[in-house]
Amino acid sequence: MMTVSYLPDPPYRDDDVLLGHEIDDLLLSLRGLVLVRDLLAERGASPEEIDQHSREADRVRARLAALIVGGSPLAPAAA
Repeated sequence: MMTVSYLPDPPYRDDDVLLGHEIDDLLLSLRGLVLVRDLLAERGASPEEIDQHSREADRVRARLAALIVGGSPLAPAAA
């Protein structure tokens, strides 16, 4: 005799998993940008180099905020 068990839907969708990976990647990127920016500042890099890392970190933060608030992996990246 064969029994069939009901398996409830997982508490997440495939989109959520993809979104989670993108958020993880962006967080890692942001951490790296901030660490490198601080290291550049400690080592006397030009203000332009430090500023470039700060601007990119701001762009990544905006992308993270858009994903977290909007929850869409297709949300446009901040320019």
